[in-house]
Amino acid sequence: MRRSRCLLPALGLLLITTACQGDPSAPAPSTPDGATAATSKPPADGTWRWSHAVVWSGDLNSCRQGEAAATRDCLIKAMQAGGASADAVRAAEQLSSGGELAFVTAWHEHDGIGVATVAYPFRANTNEGTRLIDAGGRRIDVDTVQWDDALRADAGVQALLQAHPQATPFAPAQAAGSMPLDGGGVRLLYRTPLRDCHACANAGQLQIGYDFDAKRNFVGQQVVPVTP
Repeated sequence: MRRSRCLLPALGLLLITTACQGDPSAPAPSTPDGATAATSKPPADGTWRWSHAVVWSGDLNSCRQGEAAATRDCLIKAMQAGGASADAVRAAEQLSSGGELAFVTAWHEHDGIGVATVAYPFRANTNEGTRLIDAGGRRIDVDTVQWDDALRADAGVQALLQAHPQATPFAPAQAAGSMPLDGGGVRLLYRTPLRDCHACANAGQLQIGYDFDAKRNFVGQQVVPVTP
């Protein structure tokens, strides 16, 4: 989640300038341990651990017209009519509980961590996202990265914001590899583009490491510098 790219030294090996980057979503090689700044934990919603059974792919045309268009009930009924499993419907209900409709379209395991691809069928933009699922069923949304005090304290972020004061993270994040952690843990890396506006070219990228212990329980996330 390989084309050539170069780094901007002023950003402390954290941010990749798009002028030098052929593919903003290309994965980085494994990065050495040690992060430059800690970020707040993302929200985790629930303890039921998803599996391949939550995946569904089907027709939602019935929910794109009429009074029932784009409602949670319509999504669930369309999934049930389309042969969705009980687990797939349950996952969609959980994903759609915040007022936005979504369901799981793909699933794989990465070194003991579940990785679910989530579809947002009625969004105008950014119709796909990713959830990481730990051993206890906690779901970590890698597309909720927002500027906070910890991120702004990072030297690389500060350098980029000096050049692009309006830059902000724009989902979706892209997988950028993984690395082992001490004690048998693992870190999954995801990169989020930084832009001044939705239609603007990328000003750089922010790489976040999501850390899991030896039992694959989520333990935190950190900004991780990009290395050549």
